[in-house]
Amino acid sequence: MTRTPTSGSRCGIHRLTAMDKEYVWHPFTPMQQWLDGEEEGRIIVAGEGFELIDTDGRRFIDGFSSLWCNLHGHRVPAIDEAIEAQLKLIAHSTLLGHGSAASIELAERLVNITPDGLVKVFYSDSGATAVEVALKMAYQYWHNRGQSERRKFLALREGYHGDTIGSVSLGGIGLFHRIFQPLLFDTTFVDSPNPYHHHAGQDAAHRVLAQIEAELTESPGEYCAVVLEPLIQGAGGMLTHPPGFLRGVRELTRRHDVLLIVDEVATGFCRTGKLFACEHEDVSPDLMCLGKGLSGGYLPLAATMTTREIFDAFCGDADAGRTFFHGHTFTGNALGCAAASASIDLIYESGLLGALPAKVALISEKLARLAGHPHVGDIRQCGMMVGIELVADRRTRQGFDPSRRVAAAVCMRARHRNVIIRPLGDVVVLMPAPAMGSDMLRRLLDAVVETIYEHFQT
Repeated sequence: MTRTPTSGSRCGIHRLTAMDKEYVWHPFTPMQQWLDGEEEGRIIVAGEGFELIDTDGRRFIDGFSSLWCNLHGHRVPAIDEAIEAQLKLIAHSTLLGHGSAASIELAERLVNITPDGLVKVFYSDSGATAVEVALKMAYQYWHNRGQSERRKFLALREGYHGDTIGSVSLGGIGLFHRIFQPLLFDTTFVDSPNPYHHHAGQDAAHRVLAQIEAELTESPGEYCAVVLEPLIQGAGGMLTHPPGFLRGVRELTRRHDVLLIVDEVATGFCRTGKLFACEHEDVSPDLMCLGKGLSGGYLPLAATMTTREIFDAFCGDADAGRTFFHGHTFTGNALGCAAASASIDLIYESGLLGALPAKVALISEKLARLAGHPHVGDIRQCGMMVGIELVADRRTRQGFDPSRRVAAAVCMRARHRNVIIRPLGDVVVLMPAPAMGSDMLRRLLDAVVETIYEHFQT
């Protein structure tokens, strides 16, 4: 039996590093630089609270929630116990033609806490597959209603919805998606409504809403759905939307009889200061995609939620051809559902939602120290989601040469202050777990601010 190396097992640590380079292909990682040692990653062997522990026993504040999914911290007793209790019953059984107690109990919770009208839950295993399910549901919904000419989708530039071919077709980030263009279906893209992205002074929301209305007006009966990340586009660089934009899109889709798909994979479960981003503008979409924080960051689990009207369009005689032929081996996995139910219960039992406004304010207060920094072009915040854009010249907003990888260098330097964060291009991203205590949150924020100042002084 292989032993997990500890800080006292140097031989084991070196062997793990060598084995990693020999066998593992890391996602979103320039592998040549990783193999050459230019990308100095850590091998994480444990976690406790809101810290990650590496093979040397060093503790790092988990400043990006282990890729935006951890909610309550690591080794949370309530979630650990829920998984252990479920494991004593069964780890997994299929939902194809069968039910599962854990998936039923979670579905009831989700229907009770999500926006009104979302009454059906379709499980999958990642945010990307939740989006894939949503776009296929939207397409087949119209087909089942006899409107097979509806084949188009409309999305935002700089959007990100995952890495499967369907979700990439809805994505608008050239760096990630350009190479796969020949494999994708056509999507109509309109501008991101981020005001900074299109220069101050322009009414970004009205301009983009006008673009959407023009597209829907010019092609009546041809669109299946409009797809967007509500309030903030995460992987696009934490691009925040003006107030009222989401509500405006909802009104347009209703007026033109087009479905609205909201991708709450990153924004859901307390990230924006409320349980779901849609709550900020009292929007009920036709389909909502959930993932990441759904299981508290413990296990791969996702869900696509939809309305009774959409669900009913898939019901009929067996030979009517209405069945939704889509599924995953681990759909509704019992361990994942048990973790998710425990996580949702903990959100309410811990008073997490009530504690969020003070944490959101603390983030704003601490990052205000960067407001006048000559190389900070913008600080974009939506609740607990933050992007600090680094520029060569604040006055002209000129960016750095991408080859310099400035934000990546800042994130690497932050590790000297025992903080792990990740960049998006030249945007330093902060995504602390919503349940992180104020003292640790202060330490994280101070470390990031000091690191940015230090980087540009050397």
